[in-house]
Amino acid sequence: MFDQHTITRQFAALGDVTRYAIVQRLSQGEQSVSELTSLFSLTQPTITSHLNVLEKAGLIERQKAAQKRIAKLKPEVILELGKLLDAVGRQWSSRLDRLAIYAEAQADKTET
Repeated sequence: MFDQHTITRQFAALGDVTRYAIVQRLSQGEQSVSELTSLFSLTQPTITSHLNVLEKAGLIERQKAAQKRIAKLKPEVILELGKLLDAVGRQWSSRLDRLAIYAEAQADKTET
């Protein structure tokens, strides 16, 4: 089952353009903070701040490797969010289909 608080935090984290771009970049493989800093032309503290938000949301994990701090995507979390969005999409599609049927029935009634 989905925890509403966690989902809200995850979507809020992904709602920021820079954090979303970081997640896209990490989907290609783990990156160090310095690599991300150079890719996004942002300061190291700014990247670290974005990574903190993503980590608190449970979207990434970080580890220390020698002198580097490595960020890594948690693909299982992204897949769970995808499943949630698919379920919501199916629900709304079903509702819109029923609305279309209702609208057609109402149009048929007014024509007769």
